[in-house]
Amino acid sequence: MIQITDHLTLPLSEIEIHAIRSQGAGGQNVNKVSTAVHLKFDIKASSLPDLYKERLLNLHDNHISKDGMVIIKAQRYNSQLKNKEDALNRLIALIRSVTVEKKTRRPTQPTKASKAKRLANKVIRSQIKSLRGKIEDE
Repeated sequence: MIQITDHLTLPLSEIEIHAIRSQGAGGQNVNKVSTAVHLKFDIKASSLPDLYKERLLNLHDNHISKDGMVIIKAQRYNSQLKNKEDALNRLIALIRSVTVEKKTRRPTQPTKASKAKRLANKVIRSQIKSLRGKIEDE
């Protein structure tokens, strides 16, 4: 079980992890050892609450495909174990991002002092700009 929050856990059986070969330069090690990790997580088939599933599916993230699969490729480290931990941490962070309740915005009115200050600044700016005009000879 993976602990997402205090009240939310995720079974490891819902996460597929496959070792693959890393991309890029790295000498002989890249061609022989499978250190990179592909993590796949099906949002629709998971045991997450429906609210979190819906939020994840509506999230505009490059790791989430249109059919509801989270695909994370981790190849930052030279160790398969570290890459596996990195991929799991990125999945946990993604799920935690949708568990946070967003505060609803309550519109407020500007105070009398702020209105007066704004109008005073407008008068000052108007006077400054009026001085920029051409000077007429009398």
